[in-house]
Amino acid sequence: MRRELYEVQRAMRARREAALKRGVIAVLDVGTAKIACLVLQFVPDETDAPAEAPDSRPTLRQGAFRVIGAANTRSRGVAFGEIASMEECERAIRTAIQGAQKMANLRVDHVIVSFSGGRPRSYGVTGETEVLNGAVAERDIGHVLAACEIPDHGHDLEAIHALPVNFCLDSRTGLTDPRGQVGKILAVDMHLLTVGATPLRNVLHCIRRCDLELAGVVVSSYASGLASLIEDEQELGGACVDIGAGATGISIFVRRQMIFADAVRMGGGHITSDICQGLQVSMQDAERLKTMHGGLVATGLDDREMIELPSILGDWDHDRRQISRSELIGVMRPRVEEILEEVRARLDASGFEYLPSQRIVLTGGSAQIPGLEMIAQRILGRQCRVGKPLRVQGLPQSATGTAFATAVGLAMHVSHPQDECWDFEVPADRHGARRVTRAFRWFKENW
Repeated sequence: MRRELYEVQRAMRARREAALKRGVIAVLDVGTAKIACLVLQFVPDETDAPAEAPDSRPTLRQGAFRVIGAANTRSRGVAFGEIASMEECERAIRTAIQGAQKMANLRVDHVIVSFSGGRPRSYGVTGETEVLNGAVAERDIGHVLAACEIPDHGHDLEAIHALPVNFCLDSRTGLTDPRGQVGKILAVDMHLLTVGATPLRNVLHCIRRCDLELAGVVVSSYASGLASLIEDEQELGGACVDIGAGATGISIFVRRQMIFADAVRMGGGHITSDICQGLQVSMQDAERLKTMHGGLVATGLDDREMIELPSILGDWDHDRRQISRSELIGVMRPRVEEILEEVRARLDASGFEYLPSQRIVLTGGSAQIPGLEMIAQRILGRQCRVGKPLRVQGLPQSATGTAFATAVGLAMHVSHPQDECWDFEVPADRHGARRVTRAFRWFKENW
């Protein structure tokens, strides 16, 4: 692990801990269609371990936070989940942040942001070390994580998540937290997720321009999975397909750990563009048609249901047009099928078929299109459902739809963070290890 990357991640975690001690932090979902901001207020757990304990870590109770501010605005300057115009994106972020701060009636300095671009890529890496004093301590976790064979992903990619998903102590495997257990040899399977370095740096630079302190970066598909998958789906194996406006994120969970993530650079915005070109209407009118009359499964009734198209030239008498709802469905369905075909290819490449359970949850703004569940079940060949994010205290009714799954997932990630490689002290002599390992296929053998 590169030393500078480790230090950057450690610094962000220090800022997160400082914000949690003050009790207020913001989460920011930077998407292609909208930018959503939630201001969270936390209640520290009174049952925390004493400060003098050597391995004590700050924790939060289940449901220990509530949303005290929420706002969203139309996204500008973002394409495919990546910043295309810095100034426009900055203005949109400031608008969302200010709206949430006004609702919360306080100022927020620290923010955790989601990132949906950069072509995420998953690696499975392993490490092994000897336990020093008979029982596994925090330093042993740091040693075994430092012993992982980090893939040589190049300087154009940055590791954004390094999640230990499985520990093995001597002959016992399937351990989520081996601290305090007695053994001699400790091994770990770690999921390393990388994204494009340049798109990621653009997001971080934009956050700094907004006079905010960055307290963490989370891949959008990871956050959406936390919010949309129920406990059984996360435990036995489930995939979250987040169909956003510019990209479709894919995340796979098993034993409550994310073991794979990927993205398809197509989303609801491409469906809108197809309507715009196919029916010769403006993008705004195409979005309205998709939202008000869109669908994916045509019936006989849809042949008789006529839709008035907006005038192109402004002359309603000479430019009046009508189409049936079946024609609109005929324009939308090919693009949706193309997106789902790409999702199926990603799932097949990940080894999803080897998991005990293979449930798929559809979320994101475009998951609300009628008939999507039926089409997805036919193309993906597995049980599918449309999943709304879990309810959290104080969340406005307007933010409970599938479009806000990422924002809610960010809040849940902050309140119940999974330990990552950066949370442990790594020996200085192990920085810079960059041995090459094979691609991500390890969980076919371990799960």
